[in-house]
Amino acid sequence: EKRRPELLKLFETDEYGRSPGRPKGMTFQVVSVDANALNGEAIRKEVLINFSGRKGGPQMRLLVYLPKNAQAPVPVFLGLNFGGNQTVAVDSGIPINPGWVSDGWGVVGHHATEESRGVNACRWQLHKIIARGYGLATAFYGDIEPDFNGGVSDGVRALYLRPGQSEPEGDGWGAIGAWAWGLSRAMDYLETDKDVNAHRVAVVGHSRLGKTALWAAAQDTRFALVISNDSGEGGAALSRRWLGETVRAINTHFPWWFCRNFSKFNNDVNALPVDQHELIA
Repeated sequence: EKRRPELLKLFETDEYGRSPGRPKGMTFQVVSVDANALNGEAIRKEVLINFSGRKGGPQMRLLVYLPKNAQAPVPVFLGLNFGGNQTVAVDSGIPINPGWVSDGWGVVGHHATEESRGVNACRWQLHKIIARGYGLATAFYGDIEPDFNGGVSDGVRALYLRPGQSEPEGDGWGAIGAWAWGLSRAMDYLETDKDVNAHRVAVVGHSRLGKTALWAAAQDTRFALVISNDSGEGGAALSRRWLGETVRAINTHFPWWFCRNFSKFNNDVNALPVDQHELIA
């Protein structure tokens, strides 16, 4: 009741930035359902989450797989993906993401092609998850905000800029804050899905999305578990260790990930009032 809010405030002010709550106009639309996905093993749903509720506003495509013959609402792993939903499974029923994508296999001119289908399936182990009675929900992180400097104008953060603003204030949310916010919006939907046990949702992520999973779970107590892989600086690694990736290095190479206040500690990490063990706690 006392220390947790203090720590969250410090992380908001000096590292990840302040994030807004659930937008009032947000809508969910189940745009497709396949009751015989994965050769009859699973039910596949695609849910369009419109953050503003306005036509043409920012939206996220949430892909959900659930065991077909489950007798009760199932626990779910929720995580963002790097290349579009079509990369997580060799499933022709998943639409190719139409947005901006970082360079990678099956990407031409920053747009995903059919060759990207299933290229990251080994990272998600969908068949094993379904066989054990769990579900998987995932969305492309670029649907929330593209991962490049200046991407604020093309993502959800633009919805919250005041007239004349081109970027948030010094303690305003960075891209990691935006991606974490998107995970909470996916959780908003999962709470409405009668096939999902919303009390048993694990939020997962790798690398920069491992940082995102940690920040999402620290803020949103609805997540029952967080699995953060290889999250590094700004994730599970201590900032007060002057080796490997440092606060200065990450703010130099990826200044859009964190709030602008974080750069104040580039050359004086000991002045940072928190460290990452407190985020995990």
